[in-house]
Amino acid sequence: MHPTRRKAVITPMNDKSIIELFERRSERALTEVSCTYGGLLHTIARHILGDRLDAEECVNDTLMQVWNAIPPAKPAYFRAYLAKTVRNLALNRYAHDRARKRGGGEVPVVLEELQDCISAADNVENVLDKIALRDALERFLTALPAKQQKIFMRRYFSMMSVEAIAAELGVPENTVKSILSRTRKKLAEFLTKEELL
Repeated sequence: MHPTRRKAVITPMNDKSIIELFERRSERALTEVSCTYGGLLHTIARHILGDRLDAEECVNDTLMQVWNAIPPAKPAYFRAYLAKTVRNLALNRYAHDRARKRGGGEVPVVLEELQDCISAADNVENVLDKIALRDALERFLTALPAKQQKIFMRRYFSMMSVEAIAAELGVPENTVKSILSRTRKKLAEFLTKEELL
């Protein structure tokens, strides 16, 4: 009998070490980002763009943008930095593609939903970026119950449909809609109190 071989377990590199690779201009940094955060980046891009190939290109553009930004940039929250970069690139690509051809999808629906709690109608993305860069949104989200956090992030960061969220979390669609509605109201009150509106 042959001895049982153990599968090698690949441990993702920590953010500090990945950033150090970027600072040393080591191309291994890109491999480590793909290994550690590739799934997250693809998911965000795919939810916004709705196409696997477009999402793949967007992730590649994200890696290139991060490569060109670090150094001198040294993000304190690397995961959030990557997620914000891919989201912005995907939204820009979506807007560009939509300008060429009219289309549906979740992005306009999501942005329209948020108009209720953000006063500047054409400034939703800017407000989201502003609060994402501050600890305000983190404080808001950590005060929410876990299920509300998950639903909020899947809808308003990853741009998932209500149907997809309901299926993933195993809850009725009406429950997701109700939680989103209540959470948007809380967010509007929170942003007003924080003087971010």
